[in-house]
Amino acid sequence: MSAFLTHCQEAIGAQYVISDDKEMQSFLTDQRQRFTGKGLAIVQPATTAEVATIVRLCHQFSVPIVAQGGNTGLVLGSIPDDSGTAIVLSLKRLNQIRAIDTANNTMTVEAGCILSNIQDTASEAGRLFPLSLAAEGSCTIGGNLSTNAGGTAVLRYGNTRELCLGLEVVTPQGEIWSSLRGLRKDNSGYDLRDLFIGAEGTLGIITAAVLKLFPQPKAQLTALAAMRTPQDALRLLSIAQTHAGAALTGFELMSDVCVQLVLQHYPQQKKPFSDADAQHAQYARYAQYVLLELSDAESEQHAITTLENILHTAMEQDIIQDAVVARSIAESNALWTLRESIPLAQAKEGGNIKHDISLPISRIPEFITTTDALLKKYVPNCRMVTFGHLGDGNLHYNVAPPKGISPTNFFAQETTINRIVYDSVHQFGGSISAEHGIGTLKRDTIRQYQSVVEIQLMQVIKHAIDPLNLMNPGKVI
Repeated sequence: MSAFLTHCQEAIGAQYVISDDKEMQSFLTDQRQRFTGKGLAIVQPATTAEVATIVRLCHQFSVPIVAQGGNTGLVLGSIPDDSGTAIVLSLKRLNQIRAIDTANNTMTVEAGCILSNIQDTASEAGRLFPLSLAAEGSCTIGGNLSTNAGGTAVLRYGNTRELCLGLEVVTPQGEIWSSLRGLRKDNSGYDLRDLFIGAEGTLGIITAAVLKLFPQPKAQLTALAAMRTPQDALRLLSIAQTHAGAALTGFELMSDVCVQLVLQHYPQQKKPFSDADAQHAQYARYAQYVLLELSDAESEQHAITTLENILHTAMEQDIIQDAVVARSIAESNALWTLRESIPLAQAKEGGNIKHDISLPISRIPEFITTTDALLKKYVPNCRMVTFGHLGDGNLHYNVAPPKGISPTNFFAQETTINRIVYDSVHQFGGSISAEHGIGTLKRDTIRQYQSVVEIQLMQVIKHAIDPLNLMNPGKVI
């Protein structure tokens, strides 16, 4: 492959074609440090034209391509296998914001732009780009689009697919297709945009996108409510939607197990429902918590009145046991930090088996009760770290080992635990992948829960667009 690498170096510069094993390591290891693949080289083009040139070379030399953004994925979608035949095509150098059109409420960005930078640029222009997730400081918009990422504001604004009006894509043959028109209505044939969004780089490489922007809200208010059961959380959601409508932009469920993990591993985190910051201060504990946020387009006073009405109604109906409203940006940030620190606390605690699932919202409480019981029958004293975006039906339904059980022994039961969870998800009419994608980890499992027709249709599309199977091979299907 020396000829191939030489051509790549000539096309984009030798310093941007990395083949040293040590330098490649960070690109080849997944975010959770559970798998390290092998790669022929890390190739870092800086423009769409350079991406197209590299793809044409890969097509010519039959070299597989694994596109990678911030490498924050959790299903091994952006990591090559251990064959060492694929290149990792890093898009981090495609990081330009090409245009902002405030009249059209759109922003055209390249795939390597960091999500938080997009948010900041939109804010500077007096606009909001609402996609928000824990990895926003390092994930890229190309990766967000390739996995159709969700995050905390899906309830109001939708997944990444709903936030995109057009794409620029390099096809497996190295051709450039562009629909960067920023149109909200375009019935001119098949919707190719939606074909590439969520495809995890298996059909082509997204190099740029037109994103939707929104007016900045006049006020944002955050509150934390405590309750007994997930069913109470569902009842609170109904009340919040009735009073707030579209102003309800966040509705996050957290079990007490989640909160205790955060407080254990991050003792500096202020305890909810306590005025004290001291590590051993007394504070009230509840079985379930909901973090809710209103983004009001009218005024701060209107937001305050709406939130007070929600909480007052829920208190009157004995749905919530306690509630605290953030009185400042700092207090709001502290509440969101509590929620966003759950995955970090899990990592500090040790190995756990993660499930990113979606369910009909109405069935979530019954699913949790039923599946918790099934798991605790199989693994007595296992700890259920259940949290997520209740407002859009997405749960991070994670299983931690009982105290005193080694991660090695626990992970030996992973296949059975996954089967218990996924069978239950299927029984309740859900999906085993909500926002993280399929990647390698769920590629074989998904076949057990999707129809033969679905799998065959995806295979037909894959073969038609990428007949040589060079685009992220071994992922999704």
